[in-house]
Amino acid sequence: MSGYACNLFRMMNTPVSVLILADQLLERHPALEHALAQTDPASIRVVMVESARRFARHAYHKQKVALLKSAMRHYADRLRAQGYTVDHRRAATMNDGLREHVAAHRPARLITMAASEVRGRAWQRDTLADVIGIPVDVIDNTQFLVGQFDPFPTAEPDKRIIMESFYRKMRQHFGVLIDKNEPVGGAWNFDKQNRQPYPKGHTAPPRITFAPDAITQAALSEADESGGFGEIDGFDLAVTHEQAAAALDDFITNRLVHFGAYEDAMTTRENLLYHSFLSAYVNIGLLEPMQMIRAAEAAYHAGTAPINSVEGFIRQVIGWREFMYWQYWRAMPQITHANAWDARRPMPAFFWTGDTDMNCLHHVIGRVRRDAYAHHIERLMVLANFSTLAGLTPMHVNDWFLIGFIDAYEWVMIPNVLGMGLNADGGQIATKPYIASAHYINKMSDYCKGCRFNPKQRAGADACPYNTLYWHFLITHEAALRANPRFGPAVLGLKAISAGERAQIQAQAAAFLDHLPPYSPP
Repeated sequence: MSGYACNLFRMMNTPVSVLILADQLLERHPALEHALAQTDPASIRVVMVESARRFARHAYHKQKVALLKSAMRHYADRLRAQGYTVDHRRAATMNDGLREHVAAHRPARLITMAASEVRGRAWQRDTLADVIGIPVDVIDNTQFLVGQFDPFPTAEPDKRIIMESFYRKMRQHFGVLIDKNEPVGGAWNFDKQNRQPYPKGHTAPPRITFAPDAITQAALSEADESGGFGEIDGFDLAVTHEQAAAALDDFITNRLVHFGAYEDAMTTRENLLYHSFLSAYVNIGLLEPMQMIRAAEAAYHAGTAPINSVEGFIRQVIGWREFMYWQYWRAMPQITHANAWDARRPMPAFFWTGDTDMNCLHHVIGRVRRDAYAHHIERLMVLANFSTLAGLTPMHVNDWFLIGFIDAYEWVMIPNVLGMGLNADGGQIATKPYIASAHYINKMSDYCKGCRFNPKQRAGADACPYNTLYWHFLITHEAALRANPRFGPAVLGLKAISAGERAQIQAQAAAFLDHLPPYSPP
């Protein structure tokens, strides 16, 4: 055998391990493809670790824990069915699990895809090789389209980039809803058509559900014992690629048609309306962003969904989702200390229980407890709106979102909560604070009809706290808000409020906030 053939033979029989993280369950995994380019399939061993420390970093919603554990275990079985050897371990820490794996199987090197979050990626690049004692190859992350194309590659970290500019560049580059370099339908954005309240007596088609199999039942039992947030009963989510694809098809077929019109609507009658409930799947790799985008685009071209619905959904994926990930890597770690409105109040206890007389918060928090989900307007204009107006500590709010939502990961929550929701970053991500009085909630929902508070009163015993806190916020931050060209006109309403009513609003807001019972962990 020649020297070249001998070296090739040794290379193609080199034992290699491929580490796949819990939120990287891609159908075609780049770390596996990289390994196949270096050695033969028989020499590849996939390692997956369920780290007790990672699952206990926060008191995550029980349904999120169950989803991740079940999806990981199904993914391991999928790889085994494809002929791969899989070492699926449970360990106290990720480092412990990988040390045990290396000691047992003696791979020559470890290959892994870059984590989507700062802490994980730093661990992969800076310490993992020393921890396990073998070389580590970190492959570029492919779960986001901005990994393939950066719309603003030379932008300075402090340069403000607005989402609309980002979104247009992404659509142009990837050819999404584009005809001869112009937007399909004659406009880039149809948001003005997507603000209809939910009609009385209307009911949207329910989402597709999946009965838990034995693997999922075991994960549910473990999650229920975790002591995490929320309820576990009724879990019926997708845990495989095939099920997630069926969930995508269900949305495209049954709900995309009215997604746009009722995108901002809220109601006590339903939690999902015409939303997709796909973010939990794409954020762990059971779906991929372009898969979702092309499915929606195909529905438009087939005439089964209108442009305002299709564009609105696609904007959530190629616009907001990609923009948040792009902004996360620009803003970290400084954004974790951002507090532009000097908000320092602890989280109220009702964020964990839903026990409040404010009907909108009662219903939305109840849904989060029950489903680990609320749609984006409920998150922004009910939960984040109240948090901003009440001056809740930004990172405490962020941690609550991380705990409560099934699709929550640091890369999406930090820019969404601290940047868009709370405007704590001073307007780097969103150009104005998304705050509103009860008028908005009353217009876009039926929450106020079942509430003891009056959505039309600013002050007094029956005044909605959203109103009192909204005007309190405007009075307190009047100078800063007037300086914001997008928000300044809203402050003009203060001219109609007398000095006496201002004082009443300030006093009532202070009393309300002082009587909010803070959360005490059990």
